[in-house]
Amino acid sequence: RKVKETLDVSVCGQEKTVSLHDADLYDHPILFMTGHGNVEFSEPERRVLRDYLLRGGLLFADDNYGLDASFRRELRALFPRHSLRALPNSHSIYNAHFRFPSGLPKIHEHDGKPAKAYGLEVDGRMVVLYTHETDLGNGWEDPEVHKTPPGLREKALRMGVNVVAWFLQGQSPK
Repeated sequence: RKVKETLDVSVCGQEKTVSLHDADLYDHPILFMTGHGNVEFSEPERRVLRDYLLRGGLLFADDNYGLDASFRRELRALFPRHSLRALPNSHSIYNAHFRFPSGLPKIHEHDGKPAKAYGLEVDGRMVVLYTHETDLGNGWEDPEVHKTPPGLREKALRMGVNVVAWFLQGQSPK
């Protein structure tokens, strides 16, 4: 809803779960994933995801505490010649619509570590956006789910708008 209200773009009114096996996968330009623990793609799923990303899609992954090791392992399997790189606070994703001069907002506290965003680029285009130690997704859920304070919830929503705006603007790096 925040994306539609802020950017005046047509978006699905409800959350939609998309599988790499779905016939309409390519109708969704951005895939969002989050979770805890182990993520593991089968080799056929890796082939589909790699194709999806190389054909213009974006995988936006938000580590909800515990996904990091397995997600990074899967990225190495997907793109062995490419690696995640930290996004500097000057990256255009932090200014695509709303201004985040200090970079990625910290929504949920776990270990006292700073929030970080990483990108994986192939041929000069970011195909994976990975957020770590922030839990943006917690701020997108109904307020009573995680008891996220209104100010942090608004930051999470605005950062989500920035991701979509940045993607629609052609992902300019600076």
